[in-house]
Amino acid sequence: MTGGGRWETFAPAGTSTGNGTYRVSRLVRFAVAPGTPPLPHDNIGILANNRAGLAVLQISYSDGSRGILVVSCDLVGAPHPVFEGVTASKGFVDFWNREAPPAPPGNANRTTFHVVSGEED
Repeated sequence: MTGGGRWETFAPAGTSTGNGTYRVSRLVRFAVAPGTPPLPHDNIGILANNRAGLAVLQISYSDGSRGILVVSCDLVGAPHPVFEGVTASKGFVDFWNREAPPAPPGNANRTTFHVVSGEED
């Protein structure tokens, strides 16, 4: 498993309190949820491979701390508790206060999973 990105934390007033990079160190769990793709605007892969679900990833931050990154995808027909978006922990702090999905034509806080066989990656 590979992947990573940039992180930044903010104080309640909006001031940056830290930033850097993170990398995924392992997949903890992935669970597929019921749901079908909404509109065919997914240009990442084959629409038939699109899935709702929950991915839990262990991550390492560039400042030496560790945490968990949770990615959740809520597609049409997914059960109500499935949320759309990302939450993370860093050390002993859990950034659980996720944002609501954007109203169209917003383009933020969107997730999707494409499940492919080993021959396709």
